[in-house]
Amino acid sequence: MPEKTKKIRCAVYTRKSVEDEGGRKDFNSNDAQREAGEAYIASQKGNGWICLPNRYDDYGYSGGSMNRPGLQQLLSDAENGLIDIIVVYKIDRLSRSICDFAELSKKFDEWGISFSSVTQEINTSTSAGRMMLNILMTFASFERDLIKERVSMKMAASRMKGKWVGGSVAMGYKVVNKKLVVEPKEAAIIRRIFQRFIELQSPKLIAAELNHDNVKTKQGKIWDTGHIYRILENHTYIGEVKYKDTICEGEHDAIVDIDVWNRTREILAANNRVPDQTKKTEIVAPLKGILKCGHCGCSMKPTYTKKNGKQYFYYLCVKDDKRAEPDCPVHQVSAGEIEHTVKEQLKKILQSPTITTRLAEILNLTGSEISRLFQEAFWKEISPGEMNRLVQLLIERVVIYEDKLSVELKSSGVKSLIEEVADAEESD
Repeated sequence: MPEKTKKIRCAVYTRKSVEDEGGRKDFNSNDAQREAGEAYIASQKGNGWICLPNRYDDYGYSGGSMNRPGLQQLLSDAENGLIDIIVVYKIDRLSRSICDFAELSKKFDEWGISFSSVTQEINTSTSAGRMMLNILMTFASFERDLIKERVSMKMAASRMKGKWVGGSVAMGYKVVNKKLVVEPKEAAIIRRIFQRFIELQSPKLIAAELNHDNVKTKQGKIWDTGHIYRILENHTYIGEVKYKDTICEGEHDAIVDIDVWNRTREILAANNRVPDQTKKTEIVAPLKGILKCGHCGCSMKPTYTKKNGKQYFYYLCVKDDKRAEPDCPVHQVSAGEIEHTVKEQLKKILQSPTITTRLAEILNLTGSEISRLFQEAFWKEISPGEMNRLVQLLIERVVIYEDKLSVELKSSGVKSLIEEVADAEESD
């Protein structure tokens, strides 16, 4: 007897955002979406797909919110192992937010559930469907990173204006209406610390005094020299805000007089309590862990050298660096040149007609909208930090040879797609 096909339980989810104003209340778009889903499941009957009778419908709910009763019931049943595949008419029926959809996809993977769109060629039970979902997830991650950076930039701008933007509150202050206000009892302890430092010039003795008098830190802990030093170096106490290497006038009131602060600076400098100027240069290397030597098959590590007072950054073949007599034809490459070349390759890939068309289908946008997204202005305006994250998110490997360069995206399916596009363009 032939082996029975395993039954795969399929749930159809539908959503409509606004009430129908027409007269046909008996057959709205939720019904149409379900019929399309049922028909699609029926077409996969040979693969064992069966449609569950349970209805997961949301009527009058926006796709921008995850707080929908039908969706929550669907997720509950999925988590409890009652569903194998979730079927929707279009991705935007499930969510209009790429970030929300990315989070849902993570849950589906965790629960062992596949996802399928009737009108878009996305079916995560197939390799092609997973490939396109990988692209979508990559852009979702990139979108989140862009949001984080923009928020960080906004916070930086606020700090430059002297505003308090959150975080831990320095001892001596409290927050009222999102502004720092002096807390008198704590402020007295801060003034005592500064004054005693001028007299004793010993953070260790000051900490011992405070602990002897049963005075606690803002967090209710005992004092140590680290606490004392952090207070003595905190510009907040003279009404200033420090952001990286920039000092700005703050909106809050000072606790310590400027004369006391300046005298403290003199003592700290005399005691060699100054910023460490010997720290190693931080290397920002977007291709770290990605760039490989095509000749030796090893990684290219980021490093730098100094010459005539200038720093030069490059990537060095790890194996060749360990050889007594280097013989790798690649050996090392200029960081600026290789990073620029990879950026240009990435631009070419994302501007290819096939990728543009597929992304337009997935994101429910027009091809022209996707094309505009990756116009030259996008690449000119993108910050170095954003570009570095885009490289890390999208690129699996960059292999450099003596006379050529190979760029591979993180999905093997995407790599194949790009090769097909290149072949098609060459044949044209």
